[in-house]
Amino acid sequence: MPQIFHRSTNTLAKLSIFGSIFVLLFVTWAVAEINRSSWNTGAFDEREQPVQFSHKHHTGDDGIDCRYCHTSVEVSSNAGLPPTKTCMNCHSQLWSDSPYLEPVRASWKENKPIEWTRVHDLPDYVYFNHSIHVAKGVGCSSCHGRVDEMPLVYQAASLQMEWCLECHREPERYLRPKSEVFNMDWQQENALAENKTAEQLARGRQLKAEYKVRPRAILESCSTCHR
Repeated sequence: MPQIFHRSTNTLAKLSIFGSIFVLLFVTWAVAEINRSSWNTGAFDEREQPVQFSHKHHTGDDGIDCRYCHTSVEVSSNAGLPPTKTCMNCHSQLWSDSPYLEPVRASWKENKPIEWTRVHDLPDYVYFNHSIHVAKGVGCSSCHGRVDEMPLVYQAASLQMEWCLECHREPERYLRPKSEVFNMDWQQENALAENKTAEQLARGRQLKAEYKVRPRAILESCSTCHR
């Protein structure tokens, strides 16, 4: 019986199989990278606000502590947004006639809160508590980046589950003394103040024990964040 297919068909068949596997792996990798990208997560996308409020000016230049505006960050799951009265504590005297602050003055006169645009927005099925992170020595800049250098605030991290798990699996990489939690200048040789050197990691492990950070098995449990 004569040969139906040419000998090269065997080679083409093998190339097709391996080529399909390569294409499948490439597509999987590409989808994962797109999912992590700022295009999908919204990271580094500056959000316009109804008031031209600059964290760089207020926090960086004027040195206002985070807790002056975010009053509940140490005691509540929510960091809290400042009421208009907090703004007017200063701006009833400073820049009181500035057109940029007209939305603040209108909010104060009409007794209506300013509708700020949310920057860090976790899904409804994720439970996050600010107070417990602050109590365990996780600094503001470890999650929010250098807010004191942001004229307009943007999301400095992906906020995806894998990003959260990086810290929950090795909290010693991100812990700092409680006295430095609100210090934006803390260890800023890297973007999110990560402990990298042997000395820094040793201090992180010491703080982990001192602050009684829960074991990894509990930190990685689904019910810790998904309740």
